[in-house]
Amino acid sequence: MQKDTYIGVFDSGIGGISIWKEIVELLPLESTIYLADSKYAPYGEKSQDEITQLCIKNTETLIALGAKIIVVACNTATTNAIDYLRANYNVPFIGIEPAIKPAALQSKSKSIGILATKGTLNSRLFSSTSKRYTQEINTIEVIGTGLVPLIEQGKINSPETRELLTSYIAPMIKANIDYLVLGCSHYPFLLPILKELLPNQVTIIDSGEAVARQTKAILEQEKIIHTEIAKPAKHYIYSNDAIDILEDIIVRFRESGQIPQKIDIQVAYKDF
Repeated sequence: MQKDTYIGVFDSGIGGISIWKEIVELLPLESTIYLADSKYAPYGEKSQDEITQLCIKNTETLIALGAKIIVVACNTATTNAIDYLRANYNVPFIGIEPAIKPAALQSKSKSIGILATKGTLNSRLFSSTSKRYTQEINTIEVIGTGLVPLIEQGKINSPETRELLTSYIAPMIKANIDYLVLGCSHYPFLLPILKELLPNQVTIIDSGEAVARQTKAILEQEKIIHTEIAKPAKHYIYSNDAIDILEDIIVRFRESGQIPQKIDIQVAYKDF
């Protein structure tokens, strides 16, 4: 595998940009390709077979575009399809799943909340992880129905989104949680609202930084990481639906300093 190929990233829409951003920050010498499969979002309500078929489509698109490693930046896709992908494609895969372990081990109130999609909460991988770490923990699992479509529509700060979040975290607050695990890559976009609604003692955990660190570790292990500047990194962000929300997110990331102004990012429509 050549070093001068890409880190491929895909999600069921714009949510995985929260993961992509962490990868770009940690690995500034690496070029990336991001696929926002917004045409088929959300994955959380689909069957395992449907999710797997979508993951196959995304994987084969990224490989054809030159991906040397693929980050499955979607909790639902990881928990339902990553075993199949690893068994059938000759590239390393990095998955993402709810950070149950650190929440359960660090909780002092012995009560944690998990906000995730139906597809993630019903998966075998989630079930086995949860059983391993939460036997002595009160776990409040809530399906975030409707949140992904609202985020995909750019309605992150809308009254409807706030109303849904308020209803979803109400049983968690009642149960005195001290950790909230975000089990969907879209949900970090809701952090400002969640921090307003939750008590100060609640720590919110998402998986972005951990996924970026694991991506770096596998690149080093496979000896396909860039250690010097051969040519400037380029970043391609493709959506098979409208791109205006993606463009707006990138602008906001640049303005807030979350990604450097100078990096080369191209956002475009692509049918895949």
